Amino acid sequence: MSINATLIVQMIVFAILVWFTMKYVWPPITAALDERAKKIADGLSAADKAKADLAAANARVEQQLAAARDDAQKRLADAERLAQQMVEEAKTRANDEGAKIVAAARAEAEQEAVKAREALREQVAGLAVKGAEAILKREVNPAVHADLLNRLKTEL
Repeated sequence: MSINATLIVQMIVFAILVWFTMKYVWPPITAALDERAKKIADGLSAADKAKADLAAANARVEQQLAAARDDAQKRLADAERLAQQMVEEAKTRANDEGAKIVAAARAEAEQEAVKAREALREQVAGLAVKGAEAILKREVNPAVHADLLNRLKTEL
């Protein structure tokens, strides 16, 4: 055979091989490549969506943390204000109670002083009567001279 005929036969065999490959081999390969490209694109879009979701979740977390901090500060301020108010109320009650105790002690001291004055007047009156009795050397009747003794008590 001649070189030309061999070349033509090889071209025909090559054309049959190209046709067979294009008809039976190439479509499954392109389908597999297209499917792989689609999976990669879906994965990339899912990754982008996940990044966006993560950023949104981080923003929500930051907002919730800020709200929790504000709430904690408000509660702390309320607790401090309540504690200060309780301290002030306790001081006021203590001052009132102290004033009551001082007033009661003053009243009691005043009563004791009055009692002591009365007892002292009685003793002075008795001593005066004894002194007058000793001077007069006779018995002085306290019942008869009660008015005189009462005047003496008031003068003392």
